[in-house]
Amino acid sequence: MQLQTDTGTSSDVRLTQLQGWLAGLPSLALKPETIRPASSDASFRRYFRVDANDGRSFIAMDAPPAQENVQSFIHVAGILSETGVSVPNVLAQDVENGFLLLTDLGSTTYLHQLSLDTAHKLYIDAIDALIRIQVQSKPGVLPEYDRELLLKELMLFPDWYIGKHLNVTLSEAQTAELMKTFYSILANNQAQPQVYVHRDYHSRNLMVLGDGNPGILDFQDAVYGPITYDLASLLRDAYVQWDEEMVLDLAIRYWERAKRAGLPVNPDIDAFYRDFEFMGLQRHLKVLGIFARLNYRDGKDAYLNDLPLVMEYTRKTAQRYRELAPLVRLLDALENKAAEVGYTF
Repeated sequence: MQLQTDTGTSSDVRLTQLQGWLAGLPSLALKPETIRPASSDASFRRYFRVDANDGRSFIAMDAPPAQENVQSFIHVAGILSETGVSVPNVLAQDVENGFLLLTDLGSTTYLHQLSLDTAHKLYIDAIDALIRIQVQSKPGVLPEYDRELLLKELMLFPDWYIGKHLNVTLSEAQTAELMKTFYSILANNQAQPQVYVHRDYHSRNLMVLGDGNPGILDFQDAVYGPITYDLASLLRDAYVQWDEEMVLDLAIRYWERAKRAGLPVNPDIDAFYRDFEFMGLQRHLKVLGIFARLNYRDGKDAYLNDLPLVMEYTRKTAQRYRELAPLVRLLDALENKAAEVGYTF
């Protein structure tokens, strides 16, 4: 997460409203005048840190109701809290206006702390927290991560990355080949056991806490879906890359722990790793589309810097499986087309 100050008129109005709401919470003795940016993400939400008279700090969330649903955040926060993982507690809420006051989990993200010296312990902590969530999964509590939603996400790739970012229109044959690849990916995704899925379980949304149990943020879009999704988010992170040997080692450690915990992971490690890779590929294709959309629709051009790594993940996975060969051919064609107009990958 990165600090961000928004000086737009509409945002200033909401900030003033947020400060007024905080001033009306006398039991916490907040000092609204200390409010300052805490972090921002890819959504319309903004987070501010605000101090109290007793020296503590809190996080105030500004989630414009027209774009965001704080009820979902409150709901998922309650579910995750019951599993024993560390998530912000909701201390006060104004659902109608989209304001929440949360406990402060600090400002040290995994992304800022990760190094060759710290990575193993941090990832094992994150894996243990993930398993703690998954073992308590129940159907009917969170929305289904069904075929319709998975395919809708995949379509962000042709719509925003190919169509908008590369300005390329696929031929009918290319579209047919891409959809065939999508269906192969979806067949694998849908066959996997279902658990609670955070959907953005990665280094920008995990906080380093003193007790070793990572603080977990940005969980409001959680669903009930494929068991390898969050592991793929964690180990094939769009913001930090590790060598394949380390990724494989950590994936195996998750697999061993998950089996001991009674989770229904594929009992064959090779088949499990294939599930992990196909799930990661679904996410990578989606993220390529999302990062392009963040630039062209929302004016957040910093995400373009992260496209090359996500494309590298996409290519490496697609090259390893015969049924994904059509995707490799399409990527080759798109790269040649992009080179003609000056794009680099």
